[in-house]
Formats: sequence, structure tokens, C-alpha cells
Amino acid sequence: MRRLLRHPVRLVPFGFLVTILLGTGLLMLPWATGEYRYTPFLTALFTATSAVSVTGMAVVDTPNYWNGFGLAMITVLTQVGGLGIVTGATLVILVVARRLGLRSRLLVQAETAEFGIGDVRRLLLRIAGLALVCEAVMTAVLTARLWLTYDYPFGRALWSGVFHAVQAFNNGGFALYTDNLVGFSTDAWVTVPLAIGTIVGGLGFPALFEAAREWRRPSRWAVATKLTVWGSLTLLVVGFLGLLAIEWANPRTLGSYAWPDKLLVAFAQDAFIRTGGFNVLDVEELEYESYPLVIALMFIGGGSASTAGGIKVTTFFLLAFVIRAELRGEPDVTVGHRRVATASQRQAITVALLSVALAACGTVLLILLTEGVPLYAALFEVTSALTTTGLSVGVAADLPESGQLALIVLMFVGRIGPLTLGSALALNTRRRLYRYPEEQPIVG
Repeated sequence: MRRLLRHPVRLVPFGFLVTILLGTGLLMLPWATGEYRYTPFLTALFTATSAVSVTGMAVVDTPNYWNGFGLAMITVLTQVGGLGIVTGATLVILVVARRLGLRSRLLVQAETAEFGIGDVRRLLLRIAGLALVCEAVMTAVLTARLWLTYDYPFGRALWSGVFHAVQAFNNGGFALYTDNLVGFSTDAWVTVPLAIGTIVGGLGFPALFEAAREWRRPSRWAVATKLTVWGSLTLLVVGFLGLLAIEWANPRTLGSYAWPDKLLVAFAQDAFIRTGGFNVLDVEELEYESYPLVIALMFIGGGSASTAGGIKVTTFFLLAFVIRAELRGEPDVTVGHRRVATASQRQAITVALLSVALAACGTVLLILLTEGVPLYAALFEVTSALTTTGLSVGVAADLPESGQLALIVLMFVGRIGPLTLGSALALNTRRRLYRYPEEQPIVG
């Protein structure tokens, strides 16, 4: 344990694992289900992992299988998983002890990817405040809409508002309706607040705070903030236009709506694709041409140090700048008149290649474990689990136990991150005091 505490990054996977196991135990209790029966271990483990990893993928009908206690547990697990085990624990330390030790600050640094140790206290308070404000605003709007327009009793409207607000900000994707949010697809008072909450939660706290502080002078943003903000906007536009172009005439999706509703539904679904997990369109009815677009957007995911998954927007666009510099024969990779450190480039390449390898291996494994699953469906489910998105083409619930275990592992790895997992497993990290002679092997 002392060796573990010397390297705080190793506590991140351990903290998530303990929380998943605790959630599994609570969800197995008979009073967590609608029929007051014991939940099978694998079903509880899958649901707890999906909630803590803020994936939202389910193997049972969430609103009908779980009762109020079970849904409350899913909400708590999603909130804890979204904001981070270590962040939440350090907030408790901050409230109780009124100060932070160096070890606590290092723990939060490992979880939130914050670079400045001295700013951890302020960062934690701002993260908690942002989450509280965003979820409160979404809750208020949804509660009022469901109460006044859909004639929900106030208590039910409030519970639905709280549940979906937590899921949206934390990029969870669980819903209290069997068809997810398809029934509210054309209701802007429901879908737009949830879409905005998903976008805000998926931007990443450091980038979001800096962009808000220096919104008048974007040129002064750090490289990570520029890549996150402008990259996210680019992906939103690409996804929106792509869905419109492909699904416009599809009678099973956008083709059944009037053109104003098509714009609204396409925007909402586009916002939910990159790890949000909600769906206002039946994913199983999408045109086959839409699946590569959706898989690519899920794979990229959201911003670094956010509630979103994927390889992260910063990683994807940093690699684009690396390729650009290499093609142009430039010695340095520059973004906005700033030279990107070699260590950052290596980290981006490592994260991307590990994620590609995990997605490929997971897809092959799922096909081998399940007979009759098309390649596109296996790739979709694996990418959704690995990037903690939660969208599904209906395969997860029908998988054998071995297939569900594979998705559980992918959701866990996708939440803590391939690089974090690799760092946690590297028990003997040393810095060499010497360098070997350089050589340039032939590439290509």
C-alpha cells in the first residue's frame, strides 16, 4: 500500500474498481428491482460499471427493471464516476480538514489532468460549482416542462429532471424511458438543455474555465484549450451536417420529420453521439453510411479532464498537427505560434494506438464469442463501450456472459484511460541518467 501511495496515478483505477464493486453489491439487493428479486451478479456488475464509467449501456430495460432505489444508485454512481472518485474524495478532505496535503493534490492532478498543483483547491471548488449550477439549471427546465406540459405530478417531474440532468452533465446516457429520449425528439425544451449540458460536461474543466476567463482573447488560450474548443466545434458541425446529409430522406429516422424538426433532432443527436449516450433517433434504424461517422465521433470523444470518454479531442487534433508537420518537413509541431512538447506528441500517439488496438481486439473477440453478429455491429458496440458512449444497436443485451464481460472490461479501461492504466501498471518507473546513441531506422 505504501508503494501504491507513492504513485497517486495508481489509485485512480483502484478507486474506480472499488466503487464499481460497491455499486454491484447494492444493485444486487432485492429492493433495487421492481419485482424485489435478487439481480444476477453479471447484470449488476454490468450496470454498475456502465454507471461509474458514465457509459449508459444497459443489458436490461432500465426504467422497468430497476425501482426507485436502484435508479437512485445508478444516479449516484454516475455522478461519482463523472466527477471522479479522487476528485470527490478530495472535496470531502477539503470540507472536513479545510486544507489539502500534497498527496491529495497529486491525486486530483492524476484524475483531472490539471498541471498546476497549487491551483487544485480552486479547481475543485470550481468543478463542484459548475456541476451544481449546470445540473440545477437543467433540472429546473426539465421539471417545469414535464410538469406544465406533460402533466407529470410535480414529484415525478422533479425526479425525472434530476435523473436526466445528472446523466447529461456526466455524459451518462441512462434514461427513464424504454425508448430513451426518442419520445421527446422534437421537444426543444427537453432535448436542447440536455444537449447543451452534455457539451459543457464533455469539454473538459481546465479548457472550459480558461475559455470562460479569456473569452474576449482566444488568441491567448493555451494550446490544449484551443484544440479542445475549436476542435469540439468542428466535430459538432461535421456531425450535424453528416447526419443531415445521410439521414435526411430516411423514413425511419429524420425522413419522418418536417425540416425544422430535422434540424433540431440532428443537432440533439449530434451532441449526444460523442459519449453523451442519449438517443433521440433509433440507432438501429440509421443508414449504414451513418455508422462510420458515428463510430468515428464516438472514438474521438470529448475534451481532456472531462466527463466524456474517447481518445479526446485534444489527442485527435494534436495528431493532425503532427501529421501536418511531418508532411511539410517541419522540425517542430506548432499550434497557434506555440511549439508542442515532444512528450505530449508521444502521449497522443500512445493513447491513439492503444485505443485502436483495444477496439480492434475487442471487435474480433466479440465476433468470436457471439455467432451471427455483423462486423459493423460488433465494432459499434465495442467502440461505444471503450469510449464510454453507451449508444447501442441492440447487441449488448443479447450477448452471452463472456461477451458482456468483454464489454465490462472495455468500459472500465475506457473510463480510466489507456495511458492512465498503463502508468498504473508500470510499477517500476525510472528515469535513466544516460542516453544511447541516436539512429534513424527506415520508416515506410
